[in-house]
Amino acid sequence: MRYVSTRGRAPVLTFDDVLLAGLAEDGGLYVPSHWPTFTPDDIRDMRGLSYQELAVQVMGPFVAGALTDDELTQVVEDAYASFTHPAIAPLRQLGPDDWVMELFHGPTLAFKDYALQVVGGLFDLILARRGERVTVVGATSGDTGSAAIAALRDRAAVDVVILLPKGRVSEVQRRQMTTVESPNVHVVAVDGTFDDCQALVKSLFADVAFRDEVGLGAVNSINWARVMAQTVYYFWAALRLGAPDRTLGFAVPTGNFGNVLAGWVARQMGLPIERLVVGSNRNDILARFLETGTMSRRPVEQSYSPSMDIQVSSNFERLLFEIVDRDAPEVERMLRQFAATGSYKVAEPLHQELLGLFRGYRLDDPGTEQAIADLYAATGEILDPHSAIGVMAGRVAGHRDLGTPMVALATAHPAKFPEVVERATGVRPALPPRLADLMTRPERLTDLPNDVEAVKALVRQRIAGGRA
Repeated sequence: MRYVSTRGRAPVLTFDDVLLAGLAEDGGLYVPSHWPTFTPDDIRDMRGLSYQELAVQVMGPFVAGALTDDELTQVVEDAYASFTHPAIAPLRQLGPDDWVMELFHGPTLAFKDYALQVVGGLFDLILARRGERVTVVGATSGDTGSAAIAALRDRAAVDVVILLPKGRVSEVQRRQMTTVESPNVHVVAVDGTFDDCQALVKSLFADVAFRDEVGLGAVNSINWARVMAQTVYYFWAALRLGAPDRTLGFAVPTGNFGNVLAGWVARQMGLPIERLVVGSNRNDILARFLETGTMSRRPVEQSYSPSMDIQVSSNFERLLFEIVDRDAPEVERMLRQFAATGSYKVAEPLHQELLGLFRGYRLDDPGTEQAIADLYAATGEILDPHSAIGVMAGRVAGHRDLGTPMVALATAHPAKFPEVVERATGVRPALPPRLADLMTRPERLTDLPNDVEAVKALVRQRIAGGRA
């Protein structure tokens, strides 16, 4: 399998090169040169596979030529060995055609574990083969950072620097990053928003000399391997609900568009997905885009669902590339316009084409709290703010007019957001025993201004110290 950039001016790469590169040299994102597909009979043959076996089947075409089947199998087995539910991603039924898929049974209690545990193993394998070392720098709106740290801590050939927006993640989310004692892990609080952190990471990648100097790598969903690994749980849920002989929909709380993009990829591969509902909080750039066809940035506002406090959805670039028939110059033109003016508009026929599959839904903080309370009263399920938005998005913009099962992705454990959950339900969700002392562990955190040169200096300092 070969990979091309959405901007069209970067070298065509193999999977192992894409894994280590993260962002393309031209500022674009890598996508497969073609989308592998499974026939309905192929998908039927996947019934009865374990989650790990299914992961090897689904991801296999994307790593062809870079990993053997045995290597991929070992990476997958290691990735999910620490997950606490035997089903890995269990489904729970809330009502007729109303399902939740729990994606919080990994080491950091969030859906990012499902991909990043795989990515960590892939880094180990490829770097050992090449005798190389990388410096992973990532931005987090809450969950990516802790999942990346859990996946990469103590790995011999990786240094990890995570940028978080100061004061804009929950205390549990922050402590899951800052209490890790591994010497190859460095956590930085940036005076700004997640979008600022994400822009800093992209600036680091754009500086080719710096990129080469420190061996820069990425774990944000700009790294294709993240999206690839997330496609697996769409197949997992669909097979359990009758695919390929039954259509279904998914409702996905998302800010950076990577999680819902994985659902689109699964559809390209042959899953009969009839609708993808994008759930947003007050930072509703994606919901507004789906309503109007205009992507228009506004200031980021802090909310009860911080992992969606985003106004620049990087992964949408991959979908944009597809809907304009892989016209890379047109993608670059639109994104340059977005960078300069804060908005761009797609042609109305393309907007209508998107609405054939996608819908958007937004819920503000009071609505989110009410949704948590109502769902608890009606079903006994306690959901975190992001997951509650996903369920409501699916109910309002999903199965009611389709008559098919709708699966909402529960993307985080409620104990990561105990205050809002307790206000809504009267129940304070407890952390699992392995994290019971999280709130008393010592923290390691460096404060920095929103300045790319300050970040470069810190990376150089920490990496030099770690490698001395």
